[in-house]
Amino acid sequence: MVSRVHTVSFQGIDVLPVKVEVQIANGLPAFTIVGLADKAVAESRERVRAALNALGLSLPPKRITVNLAPADIVKEGSHFDLPIAVGLLSAMNIIPAEETSRFTIMGELGLDASVAPVSGILPAAVFANSLNHGFICPASQGSEAAWSGITDILAPASLLELINHFKGISSLPYPEKLSPENNFCALDLKDIKGQESAKRALEIAAAGGHNLLMIGPPGAGKSMLAARLPSLLPPLTSKEILEVSMIHSIAGMIKEGRLVSSRPFRSPHHSASMAALVGGGNKAKPGEVSLAHNGVLFLDELPEFQRVALEALRQPLETGNVSVARANLHVTYPARFQLVAAMNPCRCGYLGSAGQECSRAPKCGEEYQAKISGPLFDRIDMHIEVPAVPPWDMSTPPAAESSAEVAKRVAFALEIQRNRYQDTPIRRNAEADGEILETFASPDSEGQALLVNAAERLKLSARGYHRILRVARTIADLSGEENVRAPHIAEALAFRRIIHRNHTS
Repeated sequence: MVSRVHTVSFQGIDVLPVKVEVQIANGLPAFTIVGLADKAVAESRERVRAALNALGLSLPPKRITVNLAPADIVKEGSHFDLPIAVGLLSAMNIIPAEETSRFTIMGELGLDASVAPVSGILPAAVFANSLNHGFICPASQGSEAAWSGITDILAPASLLELINHFKGISSLPYPEKLSPENNFCALDLKDIKGQESAKRALEIAAAGGHNLLMIGPPGAGKSMLAARLPSLLPPLTSKEILEVSMIHSIAGMIKEGRLVSSRPFRSPHHSASMAALVGGGNKAKPGEVSLAHNGVLFLDELPEFQRVALEALRQPLETGNVSVARANLHVTYPARFQLVAAMNPCRCGYLGSAGQECSRAPKCGEEYQAKISGPLFDRIDMHIEVPAVPPWDMSTPPAAESSAEVAKRVAFALEIQRNRYQDTPIRRNAEADGEILETFASPDSEGQALLVNAAERLKLSARGYHRILRVARTIADLSGEENVRAPHIAEALAFRRIIHRNHTS
């Protein structure tokens, strides 16, 4: 007797179909799982055996073989427990095989036959829907699966509930679709006193999706400014909600079956490894750059990050995705994020502050900034100085302009860009390149002369030249002007800080 049920495996966010074949044959009693299963899948034998025992069922004293096909794909994770158990129950004629074969099944079994949550429910449900399959998942994740649009979802809390449903003893209700998780950003620009130039830079960065680097002494407000960037950004679109939620689902970060509805803001500690930052590890899980997809990645104390981890940011900053290559695995994750970084001017943090800088200034600053390579600096559109807030600014009343007011101007500029790029894959000015950039961001003659002169004097690379154009295009959009003019170029140049070094890094 051979029964067949369906489940899935993952390679990045790509979903691969897996068929679970269960054969019960005569021979010495054995329970074998084949098909390139990892340790978590191999341990399913004991979890399935214990779950069946908890229901008063025992495996037949025969040779049981479970094949996970295709056999050349690595099977990882505990979500194979439930499909293996359902395949066994079908092979034992406890539940009808013709019913179970039309479902894609995922779930981990507890020793008491409960069905525990697993990662990857949303992309698996979307894939099952494309195959016109039903979907079986843990009860706590039924809402997550319901967002895929599948009309036939079974979300049992235990294996017994699933058996009773198939035997007609009871019926499992369709899971309730819970509203997306609301992580409203309560932080407001009004909380920050002074730093008007930095606030302007933050507004431009939000309006064009530009990467931003803030350099200043400790306590100047760099982290406060970065934390308020999400309050300036528009809500996620329906498509973006699905993209972000699928990545978070693969990472096992969907809570209570609620999709992610607010823009991600990821702020990893500077001790994060390269695998934690860009993805990887034994199972090539998504890293911070992918978890920040369609949102903000904030790197505080930028030079303190591992050099190899920072250099790994080059590819996703340019392409919007990250490829994780291993000897037996190659996966690609989306990683279109907005980078906001902060750093002190030197290790002590007070370079240029009379009476506070250390005795090694200015060499200490050159050495500290040299930890960041030139190519990485070149990929950051805007570099700004964030000076210390003077005492008299601290005693002034709060700023009159709130995040909501700035967000209106940002939304206005983004709407202009949406209309401009509607026939292209580009969404914001920061992504414009090549002919599109030349078409929509070419400055007037005065602005062109200013830009060429500055590029020659400041030794700007071709990448730096184009990033000036992108920022200038955003400044013009905020002003509601159709053409890029010299004042826009001049302001964009003011946000392009040149790092001086004594040696090449």
